[in-house]
Amino acid sequence: MSALWLLVPLALWLLAEFKTSRPDGDLLRIHPFRRILLYLLPTRTDAVVYFDAYADGEKLNAWLDAHKAAKTGVNMTHLTVAAASIALASTPKMNRFVVGRRLYQRNARWLSFSMKRARMDREAQISTVKLHMPDGEVFTDLVRRMNGDIVQERSGKKTRTDKEIDLFNLFPRPILRFGAWALRTADEYNLLPRSHIDGDPLFTSIFIANLGSLGMGAGYHHLFEYGNCPLFIMIGKLEDRVVVRDGQPVVRPQLHLRFTYEERIEDGLNARFGIDKLVEILEDPGPWLDAGVMWPRPAEASAAAK
Repeated sequence: MSALWLLVPLALWLLAEFKTSRPDGDLLRIHPFRRILLYLLPTRTDAVVYFDAYADGEKLNAWLDAHKAAKTGVNMTHLTVAAASIALASTPKMNRFVVGRRLYQRNARWLSFSMKRARMDREAQISTVKLHMPDGEVFTDLVRRMNGDIVQERSGKKTRTDKEIDLFNLFPRPILRFGAWALRTADEYNLLPRSHIDGDPLFTSIFIANLGSLGMGAGYHHLFEYGNCPLFIMIGKLEDRVVVRDGQPVVRPQLHLRFTYEERIEDGLNARFGIDKLVEILEDPGPWLDAGVMWPRPAEASAAAK
């Protein structure tokens, strides 16, 4: 009888070990080399790659000034979230994640971004917003959704995340350590429910932090081991820089972007395609965001499917 009780946890472990289905992604069959890479580089920190990029700010500034004059409420954060969503849709291999040494294709586009709950207040807490980015949405509808979430986060009312954190902090350290371990273990074995994954900003395709809104330059951000976010984008302030145009040094407004990227999901070359698309949209937002549906567009959707 005692041997039978020993077999029960073993059987449960085997069932969990072979569970590959998740509510947020589909398991991918990958090249043996890339599969071995998941074991050689077991954490996101092991597999991190950093990229720098600059977007020319001339047309970007003019576009933002036009929206400011029209009092649409559009700012750099709205623009960057929209541009990142389009870049992600055009480069679907970037919309992947690694959990439990398995590679998954995420089954939706999710973007998270952070902000201060009170602008330029040193004591203000950092808050996060996570958004589902569906196909067929126009930019004005995205702005309306974002503004609604931002107003809620800055209202002073306790959000669901606030309540969860308050509850978590009621427990002593040993229980907190166990709780953190239990969450990460449940994720590794694909046992977290959709309600938790959809509500957590670190289970996301891209995390964006706009430091330019605080007058700061872009920095390099770490990737969290908790959650499954493989890409972090830091946006600096628009500032004049000397660049070369037609072989001559000129001063141009430039937007500095820094990317922290998990190479386990796909090689850096593919990441470069997504970054280039993001920069392209930021440098001239009008044709992308003021002309109807942001995605899909026939030409880009066709290219992304190949």
